[in-house]
Amino acid sequence: MTDALNALRKHVIDVIDNAAADLVSLSHHIHANPELNFEEFIASESIARVGATHSLPVERNVFGVETALAAKIGSGPTVCVMSEYDALPGIGHGCGHNVIAAAGLGAAIALAQVANDAGGALLFLGTPAEEGGGGKIEMARNGALDGVDVAMMVHPADADLTTIDAIALQQLRAHYAGKAAHAAAAPEQGRNALDAAVLGYMAVGALRQHIASTERVHGVFTKGGDKPNIVPSEAETLWYVRSGTTSSLDLLRQRVVNSLESGAHATGCTCVIQNVGDAYAEMVNNSHLASVYVEHCTHLGRSVHTPDSYRRVIGSTDMGNVSHLVPSIHPMIKIAPAGTAIHTSDFAQCAISPEADQSIVDGAKAMALTALDFWTNSALRHEIDVEFGDAPRSAKVL
Repeated sequence: MTDALNALRKHVIDVIDNAAADLVSLSHHIHANPELNFEEFIASESIARVGATHSLPVERNVFGVETALAAKIGSGPTVCVMSEYDALPGIGHGCGHNVIAAAGLGAAIALAQVANDAGGALLFLGTPAEEGGGGKIEMARNGALDGVDVAMMVHPADADLTTIDAIALQQLRAHYAGKAAHAAAAPEQGRNALDAAVLGYMAVGALRQHIASTERVHGVFTKGGDKPNIVPSEAETLWYVRSGTTSSLDLLRQRVVNSLESGAHATGCTCVIQNVGDAYAEMVNNSHLASVYVEHCTHLGRSVHTPDSYRRVIGSTDMGNVSHLVPSIHPMIKIAPAGTAIHTSDFAQCAISPEADQSIVDGAKAMALTALDFWTNSALRHEIDVEFGDAPRSAKVL
């Protein structure tokens, strides 16, 4: 089996090397055409086109999501490789999803050529709207992960890490309603919705002093009135509430809601608070699967670290929800100088750097080689399943 496995590994590496120029070109094309949640028409078409060029038939508009993608090859133990490709408002690919898209496709192109010989099945999924839309969650609801045994993707960062420190997240929208009046002629007739929103914001600021170190709350004003001499009758804020687990998220959410509503009580306004989209679950990293990925990265010349207080990426992702459904990994791959934060214009520039281009090739190879080991090693599959069965997971992920 060793000779046969080595031959498959060499074939996978050769395929990715031969496709490297197209993968890098794809990454740069997606970077130059940033698209927001569920609007990734250029990206999804481009990924499908490059896949077809390399004998991977990619279907578009799948699992109930117009910009989602899927390709299935082979039969047997099923590895799902995922690509993301949505961008951020204002800063484009400041999270480097163009790199994720190309690396995932590269791994899928290579695995499609060896799946039958390795006795496994490949599922490639293009998953839209990670930046708040929860494309993976909607796709999973519609059967995208049925029959999947493991799932994986790589995400760019300023370091090579075994996983992202992904915590649970719920978006909230707070809408305040008051009563308009002329601010100078009859202010007593008004009820200022903007004041209500400001007081609610300040109450959340006070709350931040008394939350756990693993929790985050941050918000922006999205509506605050039209003219200074008109008492605002409407105001609106948008919030991200994050906590270590889905269970603790529920508790923190209620504390935030109470804080936001206090502004309405103080000003005689009303407040309606709604969830925006689905909650993102915390990431459950499968250490056995991750260790195989790390081993292959080491052979590729990368030194992958375990997140610690000096080197880590904290965020939230719908891959967390996937990790509660099937054994999963979400390693971080270095494309930027240490200390370069994601979700910044600096990181967006790094996402088309030579280091980012190399990470596409390395990430594709590391994932493809990890999938090969999963297909050909029954003992590894057993260890992964046992760890997944023992891991604490939430049922509230779909």
